[in-house]
Amino acid sequence: MSTIELSAQQFENTVADNDIVLVDFWAAWCGPCRQFAPTFEKASEVNSDIVFAKVDTEAEQGLARAANITSIPTLMAFREGVLVYSQPGALPPAALDQLITAVRDLDMDEVHAAVAAERGTAASE
Repeated sequence: MSTIELSAQQFENTVADNDIVLVDFWAAWCGPCRQFAPTFEKASEVNSDIVFAKVDTEAEQGLARAANITSIPTLMAFREGVLVYSQPGALPPAALDQLITAVRDLDMDEVHAAVAAERGTAASE
């Protein structure tokens, strides 16, 4: 599966409706973004079970603001609708492969329990 362009209207449903979603926030004028693009595209071709999406921060400024994007490229990983990774910077292929493996290997019962506990704490403050 190749990468898909993601708009603000599609973002929430894409993250909610897929097990693993990797999102690359980028812009055409960004050199590191252009360097990372082939790595991201190649990973999408060999990991067909994962949704690889790109958000053009120029075209989707509201979405970039909502996602607190302050530096590009920024890569986000979602698993079962939960943000499990968000980091600026272009990853080399081996590091992207390690990230994909780590996201796949997450114990989502633990992650969901931690999110619930965090929300419970935040709600009582």
